[in-house]
Amino acid sequence: MLVVAYIGFGNSVCRYHLPYVERRKDTIKVKYIYRREEDRVGDEERETWYPDITFTTDIDQVMNDPEVNLIVVNTPDQFHVSYTMQALEHGKNVLCEKPFAMTAKEASEVFAYAKEKGLVAMANQNRRFDADMRTVRKVIESGVLGEILEVESHYDYYRPSIADHVGFGILYGLAVHPIDQIIGQFGKPKKIVYDCRSFDHPGESDDYYDIDFFYDRMKAIVKTSYYVKLDYPRFIVHGRKGSFLMPALGHQSSQKAKPGPVEISFDPLPEDKWGTLSYIDENGQDITKKVPTEIQDYGLIYDNLYDVIFNGGEKVVKDEEVIEVLKIIEEATKVAKEAK
Repeated sequence: MLVVAYIGFGNSVCRYHLPYVERRKDTIKVKYIYRREEDRVGDEERETWYPDITFTTDIDQVMNDPEVNLIVVNTPDQFHVSYTMQALEHGKNVLCEKPFAMTAKEASEVFAYAKEKGLVAMANQNRRFDADMRTVRKVIESGVLGEILEVESHYDYYRPSIADHVGFGILYGLAVHPIDQIIGQFGKPKKIVYDCRSFDHPGESDDYYDIDFFYDRMKAIVKTSYYVKLDYPRFIVHGRKGSFLMPALGHQSSQKAKPGPVEISFDPLPEDKWGTLSYIDENGQDITKKVPTEIQDYGLIYDNLYDVIFNGGEKVVKDEEVIEVLKIIEEATKVAKEAK
């Protein structure tokens, strides 16, 4: 059984981990949540929502408990590496929140140390298991579109208030997800072209990006703008035999918080949230139909960790993929800083 201790008790733990782990009681037990004393001030009530979990401000209690075999690091980005290394030093496997590290060099050092210790360290790239990404993956891997020629991935918003934001961090906080989805699905590209900047604060922010990934004949586009007023598909996929459009579904991060543990629906989505597939079949018939949207399940990354730790399985988020994603984000940030 995975016996888990979380480092941190923020939005990520409550929304993207605990509701999914709760459905896996046969294989996962959450024993601790570690919080710094200063983070608990005025926020103790939320701890009462999870009576079966021990909350502690003593990091040594967590690190030295022999029953704990998985530490999940959910802290601000700048603390990811230090807590991950501390856990590995204490003989614990680690699942670390994205972006895992701030540089590819740091990530490489963490993976090397984990290998030296005979432990597992993996990035929590959970957005590979979004409902829309799972649906797109299923369509692509079905082969119905034939050779894939172009993929567009959009996280677009209409938030003119972005003009009040000055500073970097959107590439590390948001772009990391669609970049990882492309690298995870198609591997390392042969060439990348970057357009990363800010309409409002050129050279001082990174709130617009259009990154093009070139493979043999295929091109993948990862794009975000905060000035898109009309709805735009989340994914557009074109192949030699057809096309697939996946609508934007929104994300549970937009749900309004309310008292008590976060509840996640695993019910099928209505048809207006399904994808649209149009292709020419093997008989030359022109087919257009709706494709039911897969169910989002961030717990799948824990299923994989269980298999890796106890059965020697293969990581679903590979070390080299994490390193490649960080190299891309580092270069994209450099481009944004120079776009004056």
